[in-house]
Amino acid sequence: MAIIEGSELIEQLKELVGPSGYREGDDIDAKNYKDMMGARAVKPPLLLRPQNTEQISQILKACNEAKQPITPQGGMTGLVSGAAPLDGELVLSIERMKEVVEVDKFTSTMTVQAGVELQKIQEAAEENNLLFPLDLGARGSCTIGGNLATNAGGNRVIRYGMIRDMVVGVEAILADGTVIDGLHKLRKNNTGYDLKQLFIGSEGTLGVITKAVLKLAPKPNSQAVALCGLKSFDDVANFLVHAQSSLGSNLSAFEVLWNNTYQLIDEYVPSVNTPLADNFGFYVLIESMGSNTERDLELFLDALNQATEKGLIEEVVVADSDTKIRNIWAVRDGAAEVIGAGYMHAYDVSLNIDDMGYFGEEVEKRIRAKWSDTVIGLFGHIGDGNVHIIVNVGPDTRNAHLEIDEIVYTLIQELNGSISAEHGIGIMKKQFLNYSKSDPEIGLMKTLKQTMDPNGILSPGRIF
Repeated sequence: MAIIEGSELIEQLKELVGPSGYREGDDIDAKNYKDMMGARAVKPPLLLRPQNTEQISQILKACNEAKQPITPQGGMTGLVSGAAPLDGELVLSIERMKEVVEVDKFTSTMTVQAGVELQKIQEAAEENNLLFPLDLGARGSCTIGGNLATNAGGNRVIRYGMIRDMVVGVEAILADGTVIDGLHKLRKNNTGYDLKQLFIGSEGTLGVITKAVLKLAPKPNSQAVALCGLKSFDDVANFLVHAQSSLGSNLSAFEVLWNNTYQLIDEYVPSVNTPLADNFGFYVLIESMGSNTERDLELFLDALNQATEKGLIEEVVVADSDTKIRNIWAVRDGAAEVIGAGYMHAYDVSLNIDDMGYFGEEVEKRIRAKWSDTVIGLFGHIGDGNVHIIVNVGPDTRNAHLEIDEIVYTLIQELNGSISAEHGIGIMKKQFLNYSKSDPEIGLMKTLKQTMDPNGILSPGRIF
């Protein structure tokens, strides 16, 4: 790491951003360096808070010339320690770049700075009778720049895809300060390499995303939500196929809670009212969105009735008001709020759907073989193959996370799955990258990194 204390670089950077554009020492808030997973809390020598693209360009140019490591930061809601600064790194926060630049109804796009919170983007779209489909539990604090850098997924991937499917163009800055301006609104632009995809999902290691042109969708006129109790994962998988066939493009969410997670929510999240008994093997939150309220509700209820007649659903609660819709979604969101059971180590993996039933049973079996008193919960966006796991093995959970990692990721490797579905690799998963990527793939990734950031100043030590 570069030696920076008392250096000319520090004074140069302060001058670039002005008095309100930096924090140092005790003025740096813990949210800008304390890792959400509790694994890292290294206060950076300097926190930079630029206001615009030009300032970021100048910051990176200066850091690159000095070979000074720097880590870009969004809302700090990640779970793989990607944005937590390491020793000697500066922090580049986009927290002051919060402008919604434009909503264009004719192209159904929204141009935003990278520091805008996801919820603000959702609300701006809704004000214009449009929809930005990405939705996460951290919607109020995560930023669109961070969402893009990690290729966020969320609750409605089954219908709208990952965030890389919701972007028309980006503006990004390379490690040497070069600005790559790709802020067009063209849905069709087949002029060579799609450069925006280099930055989306790169976790800030190839460049800093500063602005984006987001793709908006028509705002649905109808929303129907139900919570269903099912016996087995086979029933869950068959219900998904049935729902896709019956609802078609109206199917917007298919979220599943294993019984262990449902019980944890019922016990440890008092703000959530669980509307079904806790004796079902699985719980499915199914959502339909469409353009005709009356017809869509009829289609939704018919799909549920048919699934019940087929013996796929044991019991169902249908939300008949906006309040009840919010209450059912609160059950699903409650999976991220199970903290009363102790510190939970969190996992985010993807698998073929027909492997998920076995995976749920086997991962719990293997963890309990080592820690018999394990508290474990599984849930996820099953429609797109994503499973989340929360694990507490006792008082030593924080220190045992690498042992738990080995168990979880070895099983993922056996099933040809991915060790990261939507949270990225960061620091916490990098030693397991070869469980999901081949050596030639990793080699090509390293070549890209070396080409675009030859001095290795952007988030060094992340991904690999």
